Amino acid sequence: MYKLAANVVKVILKLMGSKARVYGEENLPKEGGFIIACTHTGYVDILNLGVAMYPREIHFMAKKQLFEMKGLGWLVKHLNAFPVDRDNPGPSVIKIPSQLLKEGKIVGIFPSGTRSAEGTDLKQGAITIAQLAKTQIVPAAYVGARNVGDVMKRGKGYLIYGEPFYVTGKGKEGREQFTQHLEHELVALTEELQKRIPVK
Repeated sequence: MYKLAANVVKVILKLMGSKARVYGEENLPKEGGFIIACTHTGYVDILNLGVAMYPREIHFMAKKQLFEMKGLGWLVKHLNAFPVDRDNPGPSVIKIPSQLLKEGKIVGIFPSGTRSAEGTDLKQGAITIAQLAKTQIVPAAYVGARNVGDVMKRGKGYLIYGEPFYVTGKGKEGREQFTQHLEHELVALTEELQKRIPVK
């Protein structure tokens, strides 16, 4: 299902001129599991990230409400997503991604690109998982087409990967330190990407 969806989405984005131009691919680990933490402004960034990293598949962390929607719930489940209750997070928030990483798979987390409370919580979640699983985080930023309307207008997309890092800090202080580091990286990557976008 993932393979079929990735190829269909790739063709559609390419035909519409919205397939992301990608920078920093040399920063992606060649093998083994890792977390990719990408800025999030709409759902086209999710599609472009999935297409850009294919044939490696991403297991996306998604809010549980998506799985409760008829049709969409079935689809996201078959696209390797796993549910998270953001209001009442339980052990599965850590257990599921940690197991996927142990199996050498890629876990995708979309912390907000802003410094909102939810964005900070998700960034800290990514850091906590990386700390406990002793795995790398690859920060990434996306700028461009966000929704169907943008794609129909042939809106461009741009994606950049930053340098991977391990969470070497211990305990709560280490998590707070590296959450700030991740926030800084996402802001810096977004700024770098905006500089690379051709001026019309």
